[in-house]
Amino acid sequence: MANRPVYHSITKAPYYEAIDVTFKFYSGFSVAQKQKSIQSLHKQYSMLYPDHAILEISSKSTSKLGVSLSAFNLNIKTKSSIFSVECAFQSSKVFENGGPYTDLLQKSSREAKRDPRLRESGKLISFQCFNMLFPLEPKDYFYNWLYVNTLNQNKDLAKEIVKYDSFSDIEFNPQKSINCQAKAAAIFVSLYKQNLLTKALESRAKFLEVVYGVPYIDNYEQLTFFEH
Repeated sequence: MANRPVYHSITKAPYYEAIDVTFKFYSGFSVAQKQKSIQSLHKQYSMLYPDHAILEISSKSTSKLGVSLSAFNLNIKTKSSIFSVECAFQSSKVFENGGPYTDLLQKSSREAKRDPRLRESGKLISFQCFNMLFPLEPKDYFYNWLYVNTLNQNKDLAKEIVKYDSFSDIEFNPQKSINCQAKAAAIFVSLYKQNLLTKALESRAKFLEVVYGVPYIDNYEQLTFFEH
């Protein structure tokens, strides 16, 4: 047995509720084993909340939509290039002794995540993305901002995801990681349904204010996210 969170969209900040679900876990690294675990998790969740619509967001999802929404596959499109949320996230890390390693934008998602420099450059001190600096606190602020912005750009996917209200990521273990694409997806859906998406994405500061309740800070100057 295992325990994993399912992130359910709610109407108030932080716009998600983490619901822990105990389910039968199928060990092994194959896609088939991962998908058995996903099905087990969803079955248990649906028994608890039969009115909720759940979607697995990961490269192991049995849903084409869920695979497309994985940070490994969800793409950012700028005027000059296309790269995944995962590549953008990893390439934005600034360490004591190096970074940001923007060459990771030209790598595959898997290559970017496994780049040895991310573990050999000392302590993580901030994020730098599109000439904008992001603090480490709140801990999942930059990742959620990046994912929600990117999903908003992908209109076809955004149109489909709002048909769901609960999201899982079989690979995510809250004991080992902070950032979660399922959580970010729940935030996106909540903001969309509350008609707060446009306001939240006006600037980094507005995202902090709307999602995290942090008062607006004037020195959070904003550049258009996809202008580069």
